[in-house]
Amino acid sequence: MIVREREDDYVLIQQDHHAQISGDIIKQWKKDYFHGSELRQSVEYAAYQHDHGWKEFDKQPFLNDKENRPFSFFDFPNLPKIILYKHGIDEVEKVDPYAAMLCSEHYKRFLLNNTSLEAQAFVTYEEMRQQTIVDTLDKFNKRLFEFHYGLLQLADNLSLYVCMNEPGVEKHAEHSFFKKGIPTNTDLHEFCKPKLQLKWHDANTVVLDDYPFNGPINVILKQKIIPKETISTKGLIDSYEEAPFEEYPITFTAKSKQRLFS
Repeated sequence: MIVREREDDYVLIQQDHHAQISGDIIKQWKKDYFHGSELRQSVEYAAYQHDHGWKEFDKQPFLNDKENRPFSFFDFPNLPKIILYKHGIDEVEKVDPYAAMLCSEHYKRFLLNNTSLEAQAFVTYEEMRQQTIVDTLDKFNKRLFEFHYGLLQLADNLSLYVCMNEPGVEKHAEHSFFKKGIPTNTDLHEFCKPKLQLKWHDANTVVLDDYPFNGPINVILKQKIIPKETISTKGLIDSYEEAPFEEYPITFTAKSKQRLFS
């Protein structure tokens, strides 16, 4: 779950809904900028499904009893999170092994420096999974894989930007992750800067100073707003299940139309 805390309520966004925005972003990456076009469908599928493991869990959010607030993906305990990661990758692999490799790499890197036995076992397992998939492919290009992984990272971060920040927030008040821009994979630098700068133009529009996409990207942010008082009286799960989804339209666009359509 992605959680934004306000004075009187929480904004909760399901990880799978965030992933749908990631997929919508990747679909708009310029055709001429896409290396390995025969794998584009797999890369897009990885973006749409990279948080598949959270799909059922986020329908009933968990309460952090120590902090008395909903758990977010930041502070959700590692051991159940590892189970979610593995389940999600397993499900993606049933449909598209190359997409599963991208999701596997995405989660593996989260835990590379975690010294727990469970985290290191997960890293080892995912390295073996990736090698098994590579062995089944007719050909595998490591650098091309890194390019595709960089696309997944970029789409993930752009989606997180709109999920983790209040719409229209001033640059100085953004989440600390994004104040200095979004870093991009070295293999993408042919098409975009090492740090992609972006900001809210208004409450429904995010502008990027570098734009390797086809035209404006229109996405829908699905979220629920849960009053803190309601959680105190009804509990988190009942409060969440009773709250309606809000659909909030957001457009990503270039800083200037000239740059966008050049």
